[in-house]
Amino acid sequence: MTPRVRGAAVPAVVLALLLLGSVLVAVGLGSVRLPPADVAAVVLRRMHLVAGDGVSAIDDRIVWQLRLPRVVATAAVGAVLALCGVVLQALTRNDLADPYLLGISSGAAVGAVLVLVFGVGLSSLALPAAMTLASFVGGLVALALVLAMATGRGGDLPPSRTILAGVAVAQLAGAFTSLAIMVFGERDLARQVLSWTLGSFASVRWTQALALLVLGLVAVLVLVAAAGVLDAFAFGDVSAQALGIPVTRARWTLLVLTALLTAGTVAVVGPIGFVGLTVPHLVRIVVGPTHRALLPLSALAGALLMVWADTLARTVREGEEIPVGVVTAVLGAPLLVVLLRRQARRG
Repeated sequence: MTPRVRGAAVPAVVLALLLLGSVLVAVGLGSVRLPPADVAAVVLRRMHLVAGDGVSAIDDRIVWQLRLPRVVATAAVGAVLALCGVVLQALTRNDLADPYLLGISSGAAVGAVLVLVFGVGLSSLALPAAMTLASFVGGLVALALVLAMATGRGGDLPPSRTILAGVAVAQLAGAFTSLAIMVFGERDLARQVLSWTLGSFASVRWTQALALLVLGLVAVLVLVAAAGVLDAFAFGDVSAQALGIPVTRARWTLLVLTALLTAGTVAVVGPIGFVGLTVPHLVRIVVGPTHRALLPLSALAGALLMVWADTLARTVREGEEIPVGVVTAVLGAPLLVVLLRRQARRG
């Protein structure tokens, strides 16, 4: 174990405790406020760890049925998007790489919106499955388009061209989504879809929350296991090949995996930007670029950021939510400006 990885233990414990405390506080915030002790009592009672005789039926419904699945989902989505940002930045050697900026989220949204608009006759069981499958296809197509447009003759991926290709694909996907909603969507459906395309956890219940939690755990286990491969990519393809890494197969496997993970979150809560861009850069300041430390800490920090972004989105205006994508954009856009200025100075 390297000194950097050992040094990441303390930040990891701090982030884990902050995340646990934030979940307890966030679940208690809303139109009916509950102290963290009451939230903990409901959770422990549901897990059969305490008798919980003092827990009221109303508190149980608010915590267990309404708010806790939503907060669990926000943590899982934040972790997945942060991990995807780390992987994309390593594979493309581009500080600006992020599932949202590379158009993957928008491509996945196209697939999901097509199902929402044209899948009116699908059953309540078939609709989520169809949306997930369509999101996977849309995310993969968007990634393939971006790489096809940005890759040079020598196989290089210049940062500026990659971002421009991502913006072009995202704009194309956004225009297609708007057209499908305006031409084929009914008025109520159009309003729902428009809200979803800006990111929303409002409709999340335990079924979706558990699916996202499983997705997050798979992402952490698989991507942390690939930390050594990502470290090798940091020195370039030639060095990675010299270290015994099958460069082409590893790159495409991880790119497809990140597209699928991103699409899995988009299918449930819509596209949410800037988490994959913001979190890895902040975590690198603390633990450096070593992926064995960067990946798990980014997952924790991404979960923490998303929990509070969604809490802010649903509590900043009483009785009305704002899209969580708006909150993450407000937080992430200034960092994007800083990174663009830094790249301009390097150029």
